[in-house]
Amino acid sequence: MKKRILFICTHNSARSQMAEGLVNHFFSNRWSASSTGTEQTQVKPLAILSMEDIGIGISQQRSKLIDEFEGEQFDVVVTVCDHAKEACPFYPGRIVLHAAIEDPSDVGETAKEKLAAFNSTRDKIYGWLKNNLPEFEKE
Repeated sequence: MKKRILFICTHNSARSQMAEGLVNHFFSNRWSASSTGTEQTQVKPLAILSMEDIGIGISQQRSKLIDEFEGEQFDVVVTVCDHAKEACPFYPGRIVLHAAIEDPSDVGETAKEKLAAFNSTRDKIYGWLKNNLPEFEKE
């Protein structure tokens, strides 16, 4: 049976969306990922482009509010930004972790620099997942 993981970020527009896509692509044989936020917005086009650059499509994902997951239970919940860690009204997980991943949205001046920031964030999230998910598969 697959373990369930939920990623929470304030806007559910970049980091949490990329984490959801990465898990459901690279770790789908053992994990099922969802993402949510404390404020609903939309998935950032640069997050979509960054993921497309490595062959993962997240353009069909949507920004969701944490309320949609009330009453559900996850094996692991991960907040990926400090604000969500402080503002989230509840954590529907057996294990709650915090991965402080910088927001790529405010980095860079040019389109190339901005995309590079999203790519760097994507790669940091993937590194975090490779280092941490195996620990929870043993439980």
